[in-house]
Amino acid sequence: QVQLVESGGGLVQAGGSLRLSCAASGRTFSSYTTGWFRQAPGKEREFVVGITWNGGRTAISDSVKGRFTISRDNAKNTVYLQMNSLKPEDTAVYYCAVDRESERLSARRTSYDYWGQGTQVTVSS
Repeated sequence: QVQLVESGGGLVQAGGSLRLSCAASGRTFSSYTTGWFRQAPGKEREFVVGITWNGGRTAISDSVKGRFTISRDNAKNTVYLQMNSLKPEDTAVYYCAVDRESERLSARRTSYDYWGQGTQVTVSS
């Protein structure tokens, strides 16, 4: 069992930055792929970025490429999402999730086994 807690969300002006954290409990977290998804009001939850268990590979959606980066510190059981040059369309609830397939880097929601409760990011224009 893995429990995930996101933090770092908030209100920011367009062009600003935020860093989200996903803190995990459970010794096996460092063995799993972790992804960030987001869900805007009235929209489907969408994949944003993902990172394999050792940080060897990452995947990023075209909508945030060049602005968002993902990293992890397995010693701290934490994955980070650095978001720069934020736009109003980035406004959403951001969720981290874990896929127990450590080498898979999937953009599909159904590939992920554990989810956090989400953190709100609001970007004002």
